[in-house]
Amino acid sequence: MTTPTAQTDKEDPWTTFRDFLSSRGLRITNQRHAIFEAAYEYQQHFTAEELLDRAREIDSTVSRATIYRTLPILVESGLIREVDIGKDYKYYMAHHSADNFKAQVICMDDDRIYEIDAPFMEWYGKAVAAKLGLEVVSQRLQVQAKHRKDSALSQAVEDARKNALTSGANKA
Repeated sequence: MTTPTAQTDKEDPWTTFRDFLSSRGLRITNQRHAIFEAAYEYQQHFTAEELLDRAREIDSTVSRATIYRTLPILVESGLIREVDIGKDYKYYMAHHSADNFKAQVICMDDDRIYEIDAPFMEWYGKAVAAKLGLEVVSQRLQVQAKHRKDSALSQAVEDARKNALTSGANKA
C-alpha cells in the first residue's frame, strides 16, 4: 500500500498529478487528464478495462496502451492505489483522502475488496523500519478471507453457485 506523498492538504489531486508529471519530465496530455478524471470519478475499485471505458466517455482518443502506461504513473504519484488480488488483472482505487491508511480484506469467494481504516499499520510500519535504520517506501496490509461455512452469506453464495451449475446443465 503506497502512502500518498505528493498530495498536500491545500492542493487538489489534479494539481498534484500535473506537478508530478512535470517533475518527471512527462507531458500533460488531454488523454492523461481524461484518465485522471475517470479514475477520480470512481468511489470504488476499478480495473484498467473499466477505466478505459470511462476515460473514453471523456475523451474518445484514449487508447488501451495509454491506460496501461498511465496507471503505473498514477500509482507512483501516490494518487491511486493498486490492489493485486492474485488474478490476471489488478484493481485500482483513487485516494480521495490523503490521511487515511487503508488495509484491504479480499473475499476469495466473490473477489469483493473491503477497504478498512488501519492507521495503526502506518505507524507500525514506520516504527519497525526506523528501528532497522530504513525508510518506508510503501506498505500494505492485505488479508485474504473466505466466507465462514456457518454464515448465511456463505450459504447464499453456495446456493447461487449450485443454481448456476444446475441451470447451465439444464441448457445442455
